[in-house]
Amino acid sequence: MLVAEIFQRARALGVAIPAFNIPYLPMLEAVVQAVVAQDSFALVEVARPEWIKFEAGGPAAVAAEFARWRSPDHVRLHLDHIPVIDEDGQRVDYLPIFQEALDLGYESVMVDGSRLPLEENIRATRQVVDLAHARNTPVEAELGAVLGHEAGEPPPYEVLFASGRGFTAVDEARRFVQETQCDWLSVAIGNIHGAIAVGRKDQKKVQARLNLEHLDRLAQATQIPLVLHGGSGIQQAYVLDAMRHGIVKINVGTEIRQPYEVAMKASGSVAQAQQAVYERTAWVLRDFLGIHGLRARLAAPASL
Repeated sequence: MLVAEIFQRARALGVAIPAFNIPYLPMLEAVVQAVVAQDSFALVEVARPEWIKFEAGGPAAVAAEFARWRSPDHVRLHLDHIPVIDEDGQRVDYLPIFQEALDLGYESVMVDGSRLPLEENIRATRQVVDLAHARNTPVEAELGAVLGHEAGEPPPYEVLFASGRGFTAVDEARRFVQETQCDWLSVAIGNIHGAIAVGRKDQKKVQARLNLEHLDRLAQATQIPLVLHGGSGIQQAYVLDAMRHGIVKINVGTEIRQPYEVAMKASGSVAQAQQAVYERTAWVLRDFLGIHGLRARLAAPASL
């Protein structure tokens, strides 16, 4: 079954598919084992910052590791956050990265042109859509400013939320989806990324909340599955409500990265760090999102 079909099932069920980021390759095995043990479904994903600022190695390294543990009924491979302009303000030669990922068999991809003016974001996203759709591969895009990856101290969260700074504009979202033909859209509604800048990546993440009324307006305007980046640290009640208001994919990074790093620092043991990731991934699936045992309804053949 194609990932796009699984997403349509999730949307109909009013649940969200978690996408677990892999900044360190040994985390991948633990994530897959936890998803299988919970009989759930998830994406395993890698973003450009995870091979630039961490130790993921790149799309080929992650694809090779994924091939060792793959379980198509439970997990699929997604290319996350390939920016046109990165978190350090540098232009990225992004199209070759997508070509490589498609050649490696990634089943969905994400282009982030959110730091561009709207017109440029539309053009860049459409380039990736044309490339990926030729392979029958869905494309996630981003509109609005999901902050957190940038260097330096961010503005106070309460100021950001109250002002709506960076929130995805409804009229722009409607136009963006129509003109790019992207399949999924990452939106900004109060969510923020976990910090990856040196000196801040170990900090406890802000407990964010979500503007669900704004999410409703975006869901109505776009009529496609919406994506919540920065899923770690958002208050559970908001996340569960967001599933019923159009969010079909939730990115989870900090929630499993920090336990891995803490365990590695304390023990020096990859096995113990993997166990920490396994336990936290299982917690996300079972206790936070409540999607354990959902695999058959999402990824099994239609006859089931």
